[in-house]
This record gives sequence, C-alpha cells and structure tokens, in this order.
Amino acid sequence: MSDIVTRFAPSPTGFLHIGGARTALFNWLYAKHFKGAFLLRIEDTDRERSTDAAVEAIVDGLKWLGLDWDGEAISQFARVDRHREVAEQLLMSGGAYRCYASQEELEEMRQKARLEGKPMRYDGRWRDRDPSEAPAGVKPVIRLRASQEGDTVIDDKVQGKVVFTNKDLDDLVLLRSDGTPTYMLAVVVDDHDMGVTHVIRGDDHLTNAARQTQIYQALGWKTPVWAHIPLIHGPDGAKLSKRHGALGVEAYRALGYLPAALRNYLVRLGWSQGDKEFFTADELIDAFDLPAIGRSASRFDYAKLENMNGHFMRAMSDDALFKALVETLPHLPDGPAIASRLDEHKRAQLRAAIPGLKERAKTLVELIDGAGFLFAARPLRMDEKAEAILANGGCAHLAALLPRLQAVPEWTAAGTEGVVRAYAEETGAKLGAVAQPLRAALTGRSTSPGIFDVLSVLGREESLGRITDQATA
Repeated sequence: MSDIVTRFAPSPTGFLHIGGARTALFNWLYAKHFKGAFLLRIEDTDRERSTDAAVEAIVDGLKWLGLDWDGEAISQFARVDRHREVAEQLLMSGGAYRCYASQEELEEMRQKARLEGKPMRYDGRWRDRDPSEAPAGVKPVIRLRASQEGDTVIDDKVQGKVVFTNKDLDDLVLLRSDGTPTYMLAVVVDDHDMGVTHVIRGDDHLTNAARQTQIYQALGWKTPVWAHIPLIHGPDGAKLSKRHGALGVEAYRALGYLPAALRNYLVRLGWSQGDKEFFTADELIDAFDLPAIGRSASRFDYAKLENMNGHFMRAMSDDALFKALVETLPHLPDGPAIASRLDEHKRAQLRAAIPGLKERAKTLVELIDGAGFLFAARPLRMDEKAEAILANGGCAHLAALLPRLQAVPEWTAAGTEGVVRAYAEETGAKLGAVAQPLRAALTGRSTSPGIFDVLSVLGREESLGRITDQATA
C-alpha cells in the first residue's frame, strides 16, 4: 500500500446528495489508483441537525455505489476531547488566544462590514490584550492568531496556484465559548490524526483551505495536498439544487439506475480521458488522476445519464441484469408488490423475458414496467392504443389465428412465428397488422418486447387464454 490517504467527510444532516457522491467517488478512485487508503469520517459535531438516519443513508448510498472504505467509519463528535486538547496546545504556544468580545461587539462589526459592502471580519481587538482585562462573566472563545502579513498560497492540483492575502483572513474561532470545536479546527485535527495526505473536495471549500493551512502552520504540521473540484451545476448553469431535481443517491436507485452507470456518469462530470465514454470500475481506477479534472463546472444532464444507464444495461449479461433487477425491486416504486409475487414460475418467466426487455429499457423501472404483462391478471386491461388496434379488425385476426396457434406442436418463439407468418402470407395481410393485435391481446399495450418472445415467455396456456379473451370479446 502506498502512503496516499484520502477521505470522504460528509455531514449527516440529510441524504448522500449527488455532489457528495461524486466527491466520494473521486477520493475513492484516487486512493485506489495509487493503492492507498480511502477513509470515511462522519462530521457529526452539529448535534441538533445530525441524525442516525442520515448516517445510515450515507453509508447505504456509498455501499450501493460500490465505494468501500478502509477501516471503521470515524465519528468526528467522538473526537471532541482531542480537538479541545489541540486548541489548548495552540494557546500555550501563542498560536491562539482567548477572545472576550461580546455578541454586541460582534454585531457592531457585522453592521460596519455590511455598510462598507465587505464580508464580516473580526477586528482582532483581543489579539494582544491581557486576559486580566476580561469583563466579568464572559466565557471566551479561542481564536487562531493568524498571520496578518504576506500571503497564504494554495498550490491546488485542480485550481492551480491560488493566493490569499493574509490581511483578508481574520483570526477565526477554533473553540466556541461552550467548549465545542469549530468545523475549521476539527477538520484539521482529524485529517492530521488520520494521516490524510490529499484533501479532494468541492471548490466551495477553497477559502477554507487557506484558513486551514494557517492552522496547520500554527501547529507545525504538514499541510495535505489540496484538490478542489468544480461543483455540479443544473442544466441552466446554476448550482445544482432541489429545483433542478437534485436528489439523494437512494433516489437514483429508486429511479432504476445501476450503480456502475451512475459511477461512470459522475466521474465524467469534470474528468475525462480523451473521447472514451464508458469505463469498467478497473478501467476508471487505472486511468483516474487529478490533472485530468477540469476547472469548469459541469452540467447535470438527466437524458445523458439515462442513455448511459441503458448502455450499461444492454452491456450486462442477462443473468447479471436479472440479479440486479431482483435485488433492486424493494427500492423501486412498485417493486415490493412485484417482489412478493416472484414465485419460482414468475422468476423463470421474468428471467426469460430479460433479453427482449433490456433492448427497449434505459432504467430498471422501465425494465420492470415492460415486464408488467407477466404479472397482469386476466382479462387484461387494455390501454387506449391497444383498444383501438383490437377494434380496427384486430379481433378478427385473433379469431382466425387462435386455432392455428392451438395446433402448434412446440410452443417456442420460432414455432409461433412460423404460424403467424404463414397466416399473414395466406391472407395477404402485413405481418405488423397481425402482430399488433397479438401484442395488444397479450400485453394490453401497443408496445412490448418482440411478440414471439412474449408468446414464448408467457407459455402456451396463458398466451392462448389471453388471445381467447380478446378473440371472443
């Protein structure tokens, strides 16, 4: 194993959103590429908003995507004592100081900054004052004694060299007055203690990198390699949000996407390797590296994801796709009801239908929807188009075909096709004019997998029964 260590550090305040999933994927791929370690840290210090259900959703989402991590997931909250210890260490070394500024004073600073059109910046009023001047009864915060001269330079592996003027970076709070650590301190301490060598995250954290670099420097610790990736935008170019339909990973599973397809799609949002579009997991691991990540935001395109998913479905073996479908049924909208009916006979029928179904479907939802005819009860309900087909001469074709099909010696796709083609030739009817009434009678729809595959999958008894229902209606 190399010395490369990456991490994914989500806050458990909701589902694993798609941007977080891509960040986790990039960290996972980078660690795998260099045979390093990929760690998971749950940043659960916000006790009011952090929930066990969110932790479970994040873990489940990562597992479904196939992003395995090394060792146990680490709770940031469980490390609060260590964070306090480091804050005290900085106090003793002079790298931090106690600040007794009141809420009223801080509000004055905010108002002043607002009037000047500037971001709020602490003015350092307790930076060099003696604690003996502290007002009675005020619990202090601990602030970093940040450098006020020169620049903080981030040599970012995606964004390039980024320079921050130190006078624009104020003395940030490390420990709140109630003794709880801030995000800035906790992240630095945890990344250091976990041996994280590369921090790969969204470019909305770029300013945080400058502030965290100052904490690393104050502690005399080695700064990790930074790589800040552009955010994902919606189709309109704005940051991806709920109004764009931004969903959690579990929602994409419920929409019938395959983890391999979603992985492939997410990695291609911002990373590329020539014109190659489709990758296996091993190919992604072999090819992935940070220099190939672009600096521009990517736009999420649902149609492209759907097409990519269709490609992965067609590329899978029928057995693998059937297995994926059965495993995903509990998560699909109508899946549990169908799963409850999958006895040995229905499983065999569904498996037999997979080759014809997957040619037309782009998601597992479409796949199971296309298989609906297998679970339909007689007499079938016809959709509007199917009713029109049967009403316009379709029933007459069915009545004429019925005795011929009843006499088929071997009920196979080839056997039934021979009978139907012979009937069409004898009567001078076009094959489609005969096949469409059959499709309507057998599935209740005007579209389906190949009609002779449908006859074969349904079997002789069920097929003839459905045809009889409509031929004699």
